[in-house]
Amino acid sequence: MFIVGKTASLHILAVRLGAMGDIIHALPAVASLKLAHPDCRLTWLVEPKWAPLLDANPFVDRVLYLHRESLAGLFQTWRALAEIRCDYAVDFQGLLKSALAASAAHPDRLYGFDPAQIRERSAAIFYSHRIFAHSSHVVDRNLELAAALPADAAQLAGPASFALPPGSPEGHLPSGDFVLASPLAGWASKQWPLDHYRALAARLLTECGIPLVLNGPPGAPFHHLEPALVHYSSLPGLIHATRRAAAVVGVDSGPLHLAAALSKPGVAIFGPTDPARNGPYGNSLHVLRSPSAGTTYKRGASIDSSMRLISPSQVFDALSATLDQFAGCPRA
Repeated sequence: MFIVGKTASLHILAVRLGAMGDIIHALPAVASLKLAHPDCRLTWLVEPKWAPLLDANPFVDRVLYLHRESLAGLFQTWRALAEIRCDYAVDFQGLLKSALAASAAHPDRLYGFDPAQIRERSAAIFYSHRIFAHSSHVVDRNLELAAALPADAAQLAGPASFALPPGSPEGHLPSGDFVLASPLAGWASKQWPLDHYRALAARLLTECGIPLVLNGPPGAPFHHLEPALVHYSSLPGLIHATRRAAAVVGVDSGPLHLAAALSKPGVAIFGPTDPARNGPYGNSLHVLRSPSAGTTYKRGASIDSSMRLISPSQVFDALSATLDQFAGCPRA
C-alpha cells in the first residue's frame, strides 16, 4: 500500500475494483481528478489482484484493497472505508458491489453513471449525482464522469494520462526485437484461434526474422504452437514484456489495452465487441474486424465466428507497416 503523508483539505475516493483493461481505462480520469484538485488526498479502492497496475502512481496518494476472500477481509475493508470520511467518491465501475463500497466511505457526494449506462442499474440508487456520458469510448466516458466534480474547468484540459509502472523482468524473452501477443481474454468469444498464432509466428520468422512471443499466466494452454515462443508471467512481467516489444498483436482484453496505453504499435483483432467503445485507445494500433461481425456483450464460452474470419495473413499484412523496419520484412 502506497501512502503519501500529506495533509489535504479535500479527500476523493475513486472506485474501480477490476479488471485489468477497465482499470487502465480509468487511469486518465483519476489523473484528471488529481490535476483538478492538486491539494486533495486521493484514494483508489481496487481488488489486490490488480494493484500492481497502480504501483507508484503519481496521481494516487493511497491504494486501498477490497478484500473479498473472507468476512474478516470484508470487515477490514469496510472499517478502512468508514475511516476515510471522504468529500467526494466516484464509482467508475457501476456495479452494486462498487457502489456499496463507495457509499461505505460516507461521501458528501457520490458520483456514478446514469442507470442506463451501467451493468447493474440498482447501483445508481446509491449515487447522489448520476452522470449521462455522451462519449463513445469508455476512457472518454470516465473522463466525463470525473469532470462532473466541482473544479476549475481549465485544470481539466490536457491529453489523457496513463501513469503505468515499469513492470519487472520475468522469465525468458528474446534479446532482440519480438512481437508480443496475449491470446487469452476474459470471454472465450473474444479470443482468436490459437492455431492462427502458429501460422502468424511461422510467417514472421520466415519473412521477417522476428519471433512471436505468446504471453500468459503460468499454465496457459500454449502447447505445440512452435515456432511461437512462450512467456509465462505475472502482471508486472507482462508490463515489462509489453514495454520491450517491438509490436503487439492482441484481442479485446487487458494486455491489448495496456499496449495501447503505452502507445505500442501493432494489430488489435476484434469480433463481438465494439471497438468504438472498447477498442484500443489512441491511434497506435490497427483494428481488424470483419464487416459481418455483430456486436454483443454476452460472455460467450466459445470463439465467436467473426474472430475466425480474421486470417493470419490479414494480421501479418496489417503488421507490415510496423515491421518493414526489420530486414527482409515486406510492406503490404
